[in-house]
Amino acid sequence: MAEVIRMPKMSDTMTEGVIAAWNKKVGDVVKSGDILAEIETDKATMDMESYYDGTLLYIGIEKGQAVAVDAIMAVIGKPGEDFQSLLSGSTNAVTPPAEPAPVTETLPVSATQAVDISNIKAKVVTMPLLSDTMTEGVIHAWLKKVGDKVKSGDILAEIETDKATMELEAYEDGTLLYIGIGAGQAAKINAIIAIIGEEGANYQALLSTTTAFAAPVLAVTPSSTENPKTENVVPVATSSTNTPLQASNSNGRILASPLAKKMAEEKGIKLTEVSGSGEGGRIVKSDVDSFTPKVSETKAETSSAIVAIAAGVESFEEIPLTQMRKAIARSLADSQSSAVDFQLTMEICMDKAIQAREVMNQASPVKISFNDLVLKACGVALKKHPNVNSSWREDHIRRNDHVHIGMAVAIAEGLVVPVIRFVDTLSLSVLAATTKDLGGKAKNGKLQPKEWEGNTFTVSNLGMFGIESFTSIINNPKNESCILSVGGIKEIVAVKNGQFYATSVMKVTLTCDHRVVDGATGAAFLVTLKELLEEPYKLLV
Repeated sequence: MAEVIRMPKMSDTMTEGVIAAWNKKVGDVVKSGDILAEIETDKATMDMESYYDGTLLYIGIEKGQAVAVDAIMAVIGKPGEDFQSLLSGSTNAVTPPAEPAPVTETLPVSATQAVDISNIKAKVVTMPLLSDTMTEGVIHAWLKKVGDKVKSGDILAEIETDKATMELEAYEDGTLLYIGIGAGQAAKINAIIAIIGEEGANYQALLSTTTAFAAPVLAVTPSSTENPKTENVVPVATSSTNTPLQASNSNGRILASPLAKKMAEEKGIKLTEVSGSGEGGRIVKSDVDSFTPKVSETKAETSSAIVAIAAGVESFEEIPLTQMRKAIARSLADSQSSAVDFQLTMEICMDKAIQAREVMNQASPVKISFNDLVLKACGVALKKHPNVNSSWREDHIRRNDHVHIGMAVAIAEGLVVPVIRFVDTLSLSVLAATTKDLGGKAKNGKLQPKEWEGNTFTVSNLGMFGIESFTSIINNPKNESCILSVGGIKEIVAVKNGQFYATSVMKVTLTCDHRVVDGATGAAFLVTLKELLEEPYKLLV
C-alpha cells in the first residue's frame, strides 16, 4: 500500500519547511534509511530519511519551494500503484500528467467551475516554505521566461526569504507555460508561481482548482506555443546569440549571480554597466572579471555627481525589507511588547583572565577565546543563581536546572543564536571547540534545529568590534529572562593607594525581564560573574 511522506516538524516553532534538494526522483527505488531530501529552515538544513521501502511515485513539492508542516511532500509505493486518493484534500498536491485540454484564452478559469484535471500534462510550481518563520517569498529574479524549455535541475528563479536568497530548481522536464509572480513581487507560501508542462497543456484548468495563486503575469496560450501569447506581461530580457545582454526585472534590479554581485561590490563596479553573458543575460563571474569601465561614462558620472553635490540635491534610496529582516523585526517587537526589561552594568577587571588565558592556551588543543571564558563563567554563575536561569510562562515561572546558553552570531543577513548545552559542565577546551563549531555552522547556514533551540540565557559579545558597552533586547522571553551584553577589553589607568597603575577592564550589561528577575537578583548574578572572571582559577574547580 502506498504511503505519503509529509513535511516533518523539526522544531517547536516550525510551521513550514523548504526543500533544499531532492536526493531521489520519481521512479527511483527507495529503501528505509535512504535520504529522500534536504529540508531547509531559517537556521539549518537537515536530511529527511525514508521510513518505507518502495518506489518514489510522486513528488508534490519542488526544490526551493516551501510547504507547511504535515503537508504531503511525496508518495512511496509499488510501481503503477494508484495513489491519487491519498492526495485528495491536500492543498499542495500537484496534478498528475494528462492529455492537453482545449485551447482557451480566459485566464484563469473560474474557481467555481468543475474542471477535470486528471489528464493534464503539466505541474504547478508553488512558493516553497524555506524557514519556520517565513510567510511569503519575494521573487528576486526569474532565470527562465515563458516559452523556454526547462530540464530537471535547471534554475528557474531566485527566491528571497527572511533568512537568505535561494535558487529554485525545476524538478520536471517541459516548457515553462506560465509565470504568476513578477520579479520583485511577493507571494504567499504555497501560492502558485509558475507551471511547467507539455506545450499545449491546459494549465488554466490547474489554476482554476486552487485559490492559492496570484493574477497571471506571463502565460503561454496552449494553441500557440511557437509564438507565445502573453497577458499582463512583465518585461523579461531575451538573449542574443551574438551579443551578451543585461537582464533586469520589472523593478530595474539587475540579474546577477551572488558571486558576481560580491565581486562587483569588492571592485567598485556598477552592475548596471556590465553586460551579462549568462542565461537570460544574467551577469556571472567571468563578466565581472573581464569588465573594463568606459572612461567617458565614468567622467560624465563623476561630473554629474559633483554638480549634484554642489547644488545640494536631495536624494535617497528605498531599500526593500528582506524576509530575514522582517522576521527579526517581528521577534524583537514581540519581545519589547511582552518583556518588562531593565539593565544592570558592571565593570570587570580582566588582568588575571588575560594571564590565565595565555597559560591555558599553551595546553589546550583548541584556542580558548575571551568569549569562551565569559560563557563558562555565565554557566557556573547561572547554576548558583537559578532564578536568573528562568523564564516567564504567563501563569507560572519556569526555573531551569540545566544551563543552555545562546551565543549571538552575526551573519550577513542578520543574526542567529546557536545554543551551547550544559555549559556549566563543559571544560574550557571542549567549550571552545563547541563555540567554534557552532559559529562556523551558523555563518554557513548549516545549523540543525537542536542547535538553535532551548536556550535558557543568551550572551551577545561585540567586544571584537571595539564596542565598549551596549544593551541587548532579550532574545526569546518564552525561553529566557536575561541576556548579557559583553563589551571589549580596554586598558585604562586606575588609582590604588594613591598610586597610578595600568589595568584592563571589560564592561558587561545584563538586560533582565522584571517579571522574573528583580534588581537584587540580577546584581547578585553579576557579582558572581565578576568574581569568576577576576579569579579565573575558580572556573576550573
